[in-house]
Amino acid sequence: MDETLRELYQEVILDHSRHPRHFGVLAGANHVGEGHNPLCGDRVKVYLTVNGDDRIADVSFEGKGCAISQASASLMTGLIKGRTVAEAEHLMSGFVHLVKGEDAGDIAPGDREHLEVMAGVSAFPMRVKCATLAWHTMKSALEDGLAAKTE
Repeated sequence: MDETLRELYQEVILDHSRHPRHFGVLAGANHVGEGHNPLCGDRVKVYLTVNGDDRIADVSFEGKGCAISQASASLMTGLIKGRTVAEAEHLMSGFVHLVKGEDAGDIAPGDREHLEVMAGVSAFPMRVKCATLAWHTMKSALEDGLAAKTE
């Protein structure tokens, strides 16, 4: 990878880490998941509002951790909002392949453009769990993280 491009990607990661998008509790979420990476202490909680046609109407996250985990969560929330659950899970699969340095050719070009900033994680295998924590937490929330009704 070109050094200028690598520096640009690092700046994007730092920007998402310092100024995360979709950060905070999501009132009215109907799916919630919590994830923890005990190796480095990263923690994330993902909130999702999934509507009747299986579309992610809204999403947010909160948590603490390294720049990679926070940036990845921020990128994820921006990309899955408005997508169907199946589309979000497909995107997750491609992202996991990307950060592991595997073939991620099934990621649509527009999505790949946003996620490519995390591709360098593949050079640091111990950081892959940091990058994928929010994504696995999102999947867990969708599968079995129905939020308790408080009304």
